[in-house]
Amino acid sequence: MKKSAAFALAGVLIVAVAGGWWRMSGDRPATKDAKSANAGPPAALVTLATAEKQDVPVTVQVNGSVVSLNSVDLRPQVTNTVSAVHVKEGQFVKAGQLLFTLDDRNDQANLARARAQQQKDEATMADLERQYKRSQDLVAQNFIAKSAADATLSQLQAQRAAVAADRAAVQSAQVALGYATLRAPIAGRIGAVNIYPGTLVQPTLSLVTITQLDPIAVSFPVPEGNLQDLLAAARTRAKVEALVTGRREPLFGTLDFVDNTVDPQIGTVRAKAVFANADQSLWPGQFVNTRITVRMLDGVTVVPAAALMMLSDGATLYVVDAERNAARRQVKVLHTFGTKVAVSGVTPGEQVVIEGSQNVRPGGKVRIDVKAPAGPGGAPANGTTGVTPGSAASSDVQPARERA
Repeated sequence: MKKSAAFALAGVLIVAVAGGWWRMSGDRPATKDAKSANAGPPAALVTLATAEKQDVPVTVQVNGSVVSLNSVDLRPQVTNTVSAVHVKEGQFVKAGQLLFTLDDRNDQANLARARAQQQKDEATMADLERQYKRSQDLVAQNFIAKSAADATLSQLQAQRAAVAADRAAVQSAQVALGYATLRAPIAGRIGAVNIYPGTLVQPTLSLVTITQLDPIAVSFPVPEGNLQDLLAAARTRAKVEALVTGRREPLFGTLDFVDNTVDPQIGTVRAKAVFANADQSLWPGQFVNTRITVRMLDGVTVVPAAALMMLSDGATLYVVDAERNAARRQVKVLHTFGTKVAVSGVTPGEQVVIEGSQNVRPGGKVRIDVKAPAGPGGAPANGTTGVTPGSAASSDVQPARERA
């Protein structure tokens, strides 16, 4: 009996110990899950940048081409033979400088004949004037009839008309003789010369092309969205920069012309700027990179372009408050320049997320990655951007980075 009671007591103890162990092992996972549920999602690791207040110039940077303000194809007025060439290829000439001489012997003879005829008719006219004066005296003394004096007057008037025709003939001969000498109508540089003495030239043949190089112009297209700003810049003769390949320093000119129509196929308007070109840095037909500031945005908020997220409802970014709570905010993009963007909807001094925003949830907590390298836009890991307030930016438009 004592052994049976001992065995029964041992069995009860074993069952109790097993039940206690099962209860304890079952309670631990439940407690852990409860703590995890109460803790919520972990804070996202992000890099921050500070929104800055800055004056931002709105610039348009496009490729342009150099064009001459004046270019002339020199052609003869008459068919004739070249007797002398007075210039060489590539030579710079002044306005009025002699370039070609044609055979003028026939024109010289025609001019001499016209002058001789003029002298003959002028002598006859002088004799008729004396006769008419004498006939008037005789009529006054009643020695001849008045009709005789009138006849002399008619002859004198006809001779005067003949002298006037002779003078016109002399002038015409001088004009024809002038066609034998070809002079530069403008100052510029001579192109290729393929005409030599003895060559028979015609009015349809171009002897040489003269191109003006100083001053010179740069033609460039501007998007039609900047048309009104461009017209305002033209009224103030705004400065235009031209960057030539192989030259470090840009060249500066003034906006001189805006075309009167917009190209409907590509949506641009043609503009032209004039540059001083004494050193021939610009050459007709050359491609250059042009940049013009069409207006200035004063005191706008600037953030790194990496902070923007282009979603279906527009541009947004995450703003982090002092308690490190992230809030998604919709902004309006005013202008993008380089790696930065001017926006409205953000106050200068606010912290924006530039790295790690894909892990941020609206209203969620964030933690700052103090070891992260500088983010896009030159923003260091401590939450500053490196943007100097009031500094001028003149880079071309760059698209903001899209995120899902």
